Amino acid sequence: MGTASGEPFDETEMTAAHKTLPFGTYVRVTNLANNQTVEVKINDRGPYGEGRIIDLSKSAFKEIGALSTGVLNVEVEIIYP
Repeated sequence: MGTASGEPFDETEMTAAHKTLPFGTYVRVTNLANNQTVEVKINDRGPYGEGRIIDLSKSAFKEIGALSTGVLNVEVEIIYP
């Protein structure tokens, strides 16, 4: 399965989907509940659920929260355009 950027999807990579940021943009995502952060590269489009701002790969999500949580309150900061 591929991403909107044309890269193959790999849940072990530190990547994410965002609706508008250019592909290749690096962002820091902070879990507001525990202050854990992860840096990811935008390589896909989405998420399309209401109120969602970013969709992390499985590996990236696990860096900042338990997968069983499903959805986290996060802050997204661009670190490299």
